[in-house]
Amino acid sequence: MGAALAALNRLASTAVLDRFGLRGPVQRGVYEATRTGFTAVGAASRTFAAAHRLGKPHRPVATPEHGLFDLTPTDEQAMIRDTVTEFAAERVRPVAADADAKCEAPQGLLTQVTELGVTLVGVPEELGGLGTERSAVTAVLVAEALAHGDMGLAVACLAPSAVSTALVLWGDADQQATYLPSFVGDTVPAAALAVQEPRPLFDPFSLRAKAYRTAGGFVLTGVKALVPRAAQAELFVVAADLDGRGPALFVVESGTAGVSVEAEPAMGLRAAGMGRLHLDKVALPNSALLGAGLSDVYADCVRLSRIGWCALAVGTAQAVLDYVIPYVNDRVAFGEPISHRQSVAFKVADIGIELAGMRLLTYRAASRAERGMPFARAAGLARRLCAEKGMAIGNDGVQLLGGHGFVKEHPVERWYRDLRAVGLVEGIMLV
Repeated sequence: MGAALAALNRLASTAVLDRFGLRGPVQRGVYEATRTGFTAVGAASRTFAAAHRLGKPHRPVATPEHGLFDLTPTDEQAMIRDTVTEFAAERVRPVAADADAKCEAPQGLLTQVTELGVTLVGVPEELGGLGTERSAVTAVLVAEALAHGDMGLAVACLAPSAVSTALVLWGDADQQATYLPSFVGDTVPAAALAVQEPRPLFDPFSLRAKAYRTAGGFVLTGVKALVPRAAQAELFVVAADLDGRGPALFVVESGTAGVSVEAEPAMGLRAAGMGRLHLDKVALPNSALLGAGLSDVYADCVRLSRIGWCALAVGTAQAVLDYVIPYVNDRVAFGEPISHRQSVAFKVADIGIELAGMRLLTYRAASRAERGMPFARAAGLARRLCAEKGMAIGNDGVQLLGGHGFVKEHPVERWYRDLRAVGLVEGIMLV
């Protein structure tokens, strides 16, 4: 990389560039090469090693049964939700448009999220975190609050939590001792859950990424799509079909031979810095297999991820509703606010009704998950409703703003693009 940068710098200093008007493009190339090169080195520079051994893995206990289903958050949950809501309003939303345009989250914001302690919520106290019980509902409240600021930035901020949650729920003692200390320290690694693959009608239970057993462990081959902060990620949890018997999860460090990343900006979630992860005969030790390769582990991973996406949809849909209400009340046409028109008022009411249903099903699925109850049906219902109604709410928000809904001066067009991901993307975050 040093030799390449030296050559580029010599080229940028030549006078011939001015003659042909090429100085600007070449200087931009030098800048991009420098930024990309040092990002790649930084992503592979951390060494994960266990400072001490654990006698057994630590798992969060299920929350106790409280009788009737109650949506009221505890005092602690309310405090966390209010803190994250304030953070999203003051820190996330003001930088969202610029992050969407640049296709990357500001490093300063990611550092502030770490200081806020978001990654500590799901990690047990014995491992340096703040959790004492399963925290799916708390994670949903955090995701919803962050998405109210911006869904793309919420995905970027919460991507490391998906990996730490997977390690807490399914990692063995050695995996927890090796990786989790990094997630409770001052420099939380960029990390991502990689399930999605680049093909239409993707089914997370029918993977084309393959893992084969070898004498020393496993070999992974395949491509993963829409991986958040892929260029900066130091650690991945990758889903692959194991020996043709079904999907399993593997812990993959970014510095492993055969791992490469390319940018993959999409229609929405641009602030998350999406990338495509290539696995070319990646050799992994036996210790890389997460959850002993059990099918139930992978199924729970997909379901918890879908609940997380529902939480993001609820937060973004709430942002749409909170934006369009004052807009239709202030926008005057034919001598009166457009909210006086029944077609407009009923559309706003429909958004509120569908949003309430989305929130109820999401909270119910999360509540069942954290209490250790079967939650497959609840997660499926929540995902189905949030995927359909989330996209409808985004579309209605654009329609209610009329011509203003089509321009970037108003954030609703960005929320519309982001909400379309809810029914398409698998993985990325866990609750």
